[in-house]
Amino acid sequence: MTLAQRALDRLATWQDLSAGPASCGTGRALRGVRAEIAHFHSERDVDLHLTRRAVQRFHYDLGDSSAIHLVPGSGWVTVHLDCEADVDLLLSLVSIALKAHETRPLTEHLPLDRCNFHRVAVLPRNATAEG
Repeated sequence: MTLAQRALDRLATWQDLSAGPASCGTGRALRGVRAEIAHFHSERDVDLHLTRRAVQRFHYDLGDSSAIHLVPGSGWVTVHLDCEADVDLLLSLVSIALKAHETRPLTEHLPLDRCNFHRVAVLPRNATAEG
């Protein structure tokens, strides 16, 4: 079983989440009451909808992790799963994402913020530069 499948299976048991196809057309999604929260695009890559406000708030903390990839201006982050610790990080970030969407004012309309699929190139952490 892949790390992404393990994470998806664990998160699918959370009562605040429901599984279905990703709105971007690739992979599976987990949806909260107000928005899609996560897109599982591959065996290792998950796009997580934190909201732009949450990404700005945690920008420096997120940027310090080799598992997290940010796209400027996006409310989504890409989590690359290389080990069990990355799965634990993803689960923690899903909690933050759920809270971010839950506390967002009902009158605040989310911009059409697409996930990071095809906007992030993730290299394995143990990749070495050639040349």
